[in-house]
Amino acid sequence: MSVNFLGFSRTALVALTAIAAGCASTDPVAYQGIASSRQLSVNTHNKDGKVPLLYSGGGVNFRAYSAVIVEPVQIYRDRDHHFVNINDKDKIALASYMKDTFENRLKSKYTLTSIPGPATLRLRLTLTGAKSSAPVLSTAAKLMPLGLAVNSVQAARGKEGTLSGSINYYVELYDSATNKLLLAYVSKQYPGALNVGASLGPLGASKVGIQKGADDLIVKLHPTVAASLH
Repeated sequence: MSVNFLGFSRTALVALTAIAAGCASTDPVAYQGIASSRQLSVNTHNKDGKVPLLYSGGGVNFRAYSAVIVEPVQIYRDRDHHFVNINDKDKIALASYMKDTFENRLKSKYTLTSIPGPATLRLRLTLTGAKSSAPVLSTAAKLMPLGLAVNSVQAARGKEGTLSGSINYYVELYDSATNKLLLAYVSKQYPGALNVGASLGPLGASKVGIQKGADDLIVKLHPTVAASLH
């Protein structure tokens, strides 16, 4: 009994100390190492807080495009990155997963290609940060009474769960024929605060964040598909 109580006490203590971190997530920034970030401005329609900075060419009809080039995902290495406890091997794994995930989402609306031309978009993704989950503690924080209470509040607010991972990234979308920037934004994505499955591996939450980010891009390009994604 004493061992179980000790385990609970430690978990509760960890959950308590993580409340502040879960409630005060780091806002994405206009990354200085990315040239197009100078064109970003505050996103006044940022209802969920996940895309605070945005550039939109205005009046772009993305339905007029039928194909897309998805470039290899770049890994951001300037000082204003948001990588926390992520080694180079994991960064490469996340970048590869991001490319595959965005391609899989986009091919439902566009033909994937490697050749620039009319009616073809070019997508450049930059992985600017990631935070790994603490697998055992993150799961416990969602199941034990104190952690469940805290994460229920976080879930209702649409905020990060305690001890959970996340992903930061930068999106640039160009007309491949003219090289005109059509859309750019920075974002931070993470699983729902009560998503236990996403906490089972150190990169699980970051991968769920990537999936949500890919869905978010599709909605930006084709708003009418929002309801079908969830």
